[in-house]
Amino acid sequence: GVTLNLRVTPKASRDDVTGLHTAADGTVALAVKVTAPPDKGKANKAVIAVLAKALRLPKSAFALVSGETSRHKVVSVAGNLPELEAKLLPYCNPSDTD
Repeated sequence: GVTLNLRVTPKASRDDVTGLHTAADGTVALAVKVTAPPDKGKANKAVIAVLAKALRLPKSAFALVSGETSRHKVVSVAGNLPELEAKLLPYCNPSDTD
């Protein structure tokens, strides 16, 4: 499996994985937008649902490792590493300007 660093935007206009986000300290994370509010874990559940749909994996393949109450989250994804890398590659394209 893999571990993903995420930067989550709750209460967005739509659910989407928008590519890579580079923080001021140089940390790179996968940017995920969810329409759910950061209330009682709703956004965390939405993040898992958005990732599952985007990567075509069951929600059970994802586990929140850290960042339950933060916009910066770490999620582990169970599965075959080469397959996961291939599914993540489209979201890591540096020419994507969103």
